[in-house]
Amino acid sequence: MKFTELDIPEEVLRGVESVGFTELTPVQEESIPLALSGKDVAAQAQTGTGKTAAFLISLFTHLLRNGKRTGSDPRALIMAPTRELVVQIVEDAKGLGEFCPFRVQAIFGGVDYEKQRQSLREGVDVIVATPGRLIDYAKQKVFSFGRVEVVVIDEADRMFDMGFIKDLRYILRKLPPFEKRQTMLFSATLSPRVMELAYEFMDLAERVRIEPTQVTAERIEQILYHVSRREKFPLLMGLLRREQTEARVLVFVNTKKEAEHLTDRLRANEFKSAVISGDIPQNKRMRILDEFKAGRLNFLVATDVASRGLHIDAVTHVINYDLPQDSEDYVHRIGRTARAGAAGRAISFADEDTVFHLPDIEEFIGRKIPSAFPEEDDFFWNYKRSAPRKKAPVPEKTTAGERRPKRRPPRRRKGQGEGKPDPAGKK
Repeated sequence: MKFTELDIPEEVLRGVESVGFTELTPVQEESIPLALSGKDVAAQAQTGTGKTAAFLISLFTHLLRNGKRTGSDPRALIMAPTRELVVQIVEDAKGLGEFCPFRVQAIFGGVDYEKQRQSLREGVDVIVATPGRLIDYAKQKVFSFGRVEVVVIDEADRMFDMGFIKDLRYILRKLPPFEKRQTMLFSATLSPRVMELAYEFMDLAERVRIEPTQVTAERIEQILYHVSRREKFPLLMGLLRREQTEARVLVFVNTKKEAEHLTDRLRANEFKSAVISGDIPQNKRMRILDEFKAGRLNFLVATDVASRGLHIDAVTHVINYDLPQDSEDYVHRIGRTARAGAAGRAISFADEDTVFHLPDIEEFIGRKIPSAFPEEDDFFWNYKRSAPRKKAPVPEKTTAGERRPKRRPPRRRKGQGEGKPDPAGKK
């Protein structure tokens, strides 16, 4: 089905054409007509299948058909679990809504508080937000939920996983009654707890479930290497030397410490790389992502904070340097490549610590991952070693009013200073 066959306004269609979309994906073909007819929608589809475009096209159409002027209170609210996903939705909204007269504002923590508040006061049509700071502004009466006509909950299952469900319920209770607004819920899985949320806060939602022949995207070429932990980096070096030089690679690890260590080793071997993890300041994180998207960085080493919500064109490879402990995270990680019909490769390393997660992953995706034991030619051992990171000195802790003990003077050797009077005047 083509977008030109949909009953959408000219402004929306021009935005769709400007970003290069022509054919609807399965989730778009199922969900958009339902949303355009005014029904609530609870949709499940795998990562990278066009869920964001589905709800943005439906949302913009609704707002255009119910024309109202931009005010200090939002007409639509999109909630997402991570800051990266919020930023990506706003970017997609700018493309698809290029010819629509709407002001779209991102709201999330880690950036200038006053600047975001001032932007809301200047007028907004659509808010895209993580729950925490949104509630903060609402409690300060910076804006009201009273004008909200459309609500979108993206990655609803992740909201539960990240502990946002209490905040999400608070927001939903502050909105107009569900019969006076349209609600769309999109998620990689429609678990019982997600559907319970739909039954409580949606108006007889139409369920859309896209069941592909396999959970992972079909155009992803997957390979898993059985390798010891000490052999992982030499194998990575060997594989990268064989791949094309213009590769854009996402490397996933399970811990921040491992991410920093691996990034140092890649840089030592002249690979343009950076690390992104949960505790990096938001401005720095945004700058790193922009550099990766622009091609100034070829390697992005990430923990699972980045495994959802990232939409970066032309990611050629996803490497699971560490197999994830959560089976769903495997799908979300490799879903960063082969997006929008493109092809991609997913390479995973199963070492003696993480191989125990492999059966659960294969059961979840419904297939065996093609695997191999690397040959000697696959390794590159003559790599450069990175300099060890300097540890910051740990300050001694003292309680208030407590004096640090005086250092004991060094002991004198036997016979040292004999014949000299001591400080007390003794011989």
